[in-house]
Amino acid sequence: MSLSGRHHLTVLTKDLLRHWEETRQVWQDRKAEDFERNYLKELEPSVRRAVDAMEKFEAIFAKMRRDCE
Repeated sequence: MSLSGRHHLTVLTKDLLRHWEETRQVWQDRKAEDFERNYLKELEPSVRRAVDAMEKFEAIFAKMRRDCE
């Protein structure tokens, strides 16, 4: 994935979490807490790990391309 793809994923995640914070101001029941705990709590760390993995794969693929020239 290109730098712009990794950047795009990070920006979209931050945008989603910002929208969630706005939503959370009006959605304040048990279901909102469950949704946050079950789906959003791990989202940012998971995206960070995914972006890190993408960077590692990109480095491996770049090395493979260089080695095959």
